[in-house]
Amino acid sequence: MSALSLRPAVRGLVIDTDNCILLVRLVFPHGSWWVLPGGGIAQGESDIDALHRELAEEIGLTSPRIGACVWNRTHVFDVVDSDGVQWQGQRESVYIVRTDPFTPAPQMSPDELTAENIGEIRWWTLSELHQHVGPDFLSPTDLAVHVEIILRHGIPAVPFEISTVAD
Repeated sequence: MSALSLRPAVRGLVIDTDNCILLVRLVFPHGSWWVLPGGGIAQGESDIDALHRELAEEIGLTSPRIGACVWNRTHVFDVVDSDGVQWQGQRESVYIVRTDPFTPAPQMSPDELTAENIGEIRWWTLSELHQHVGPDFLSPTDLAVHVEIILRHGIPAVPFEISTVAD
């Protein structure tokens, strides 16, 4: 997969003290997906700096306790980013973010959220993730399994790898 042009990205596995998981709903003409908050890493930006920025913009979490990277994901799909750059997928690192419960209050305006394809933000229990059925998809589709591994067994010593093709 190294020959592919992959967009570098970062996401936060945001889990509150009640073990609820925060997801954002991305809405596109061809479907919608519930994903972990986060996004692209700007040129010269570190993973942690990008995640701080993304969490503040998308969900309003301004002082996150960012922990270890828990998994890396290579997601192959065609995408054009907000700068008009064509990518063949995304390589994202997912970091654990523990927090007290809070009501999401994005720093982005409603129009900016729409421009980023964000249609909704909500907390999920692990049971809700396991029981979820369409029309919206979870991304990755086995997100509940990965979250359960973290909740039951803790932070892995080495981040595990996930690869998907256009889920």
